[in-house]
Amino acid sequence: MNYIALSARILAGLSLSLFLPLSYAAELVGFREITVADASSQRPLHVALWYPTATASPLLVSAENPVFEGLPAVKDASPAPAAHPLVVLSHGYRGNWRNLSWLVTSLVGQGYVVAAPDHPGTTTFDRRPAEAAKLWERPRDVSRVIDTLSADKSLAGAVDPQRIAVIGHSLGGWTATALAGARYSPQRFLEECRLHPNPRLCGLAPELGIAPANEGALGVDLRDLRIKAIVALDTGLVRGFTPQSLSAVQTPTLILGAGVNIAGMPVEEESGYLGAHLPAATSNLRVIADASHFSFMQLCKPGAPALLREDDPEDEVICRDGDQRSRETIHQQVAQLIGGFLQQSLTSQPPRQ
Repeated sequence: MNYIALSARILAGLSLSLFLPLSYAAELVGFREITVADASSQRPLHVALWYPTATASPLLVSAENPVFEGLPAVKDASPAPAAHPLVVLSHGYRGNWRNLSWLVTSLVGQGYVVAAPDHPGTTTFDRRPAEAAKLWERPRDVSRVIDTLSADKSLAGAVDPQRIAVIGHSLGGWTATALAGARYSPQRFLEECRLHPNPRLCGLAPELGIAPANEGALGVDLRDLRIKAIVALDTGLVRGFTPQSLSAVQTPTLILGAGVNIAGMPVEEESGYLGAHLPAATSNLRVIADASHFSFMQLCKPGAPALLREDDPEDEVICRDGDQRSRETIHQQVAQLIGGFLQQSLTSQPPRQ
């Protein structure tokens, strides 16, 4: 089962639909989709942007599809004039820009610009093997998004260069960790797989280019010094990061793990690995006891489990949490933790050299 790889039929819902009354939105959120070009023309990035705006219409639903709930936004609205902090969202393996959009209302309400790129090769509608096997390009995708938004304030408003953060889920958590300066060793990951076999994660190594032949490409320093804080949500494939490089990471890091393991990603071996090796002074590991791996994705619509089951019975797990609290309640806790962490980490932080 490709547990994040839903069929195109299910995920091909409109990104914007259904006019809504203005009273539906507590905050005015602008929304647009852009393409970030690539010099080679092989890796253009589709990017969704949400940002503060004073424009009130037309109010539509963004990020909605047949499985997941969307959120109200004003399409192609003019950005608010002041400089804003920026958060880039990095989706998981074969996920897409919609997956973390449930954080947008909270973040934009606090003044953030939010950008969510699709990572070529590992996104829902682009599974080209040649791009998937370039895992090292994922952090560079994020840096390219930061470049673009920093250079053109007409897209989502001016970006405050001292307040930039990255939030990643699953493989997106790997991406965020690399951007903070952790160095990856394919050889170490493969050895970890020998010592602690995990068919689901270790089986992804060939597809993602995690091989000794790519030690040079994956082992380079991929950090982006503009990024002042990262959040890793139930991250995966991190056991290849060297303990030495993790211990040297200076970027404030919040790690949120899922206590309910229904996706073959034991929190002790994944999020816990980061928590054990990152500096205690600048990192914090919190395990959400009743969250599953998929609790960090969007809210499922009432009929979503049946729709997923019809397409592939094993995909129904995507809408399953820990059977204690609702996903909405878990989201409220996670958004509060992230909001507090970003406020503390992005305030009065001197530039790093």
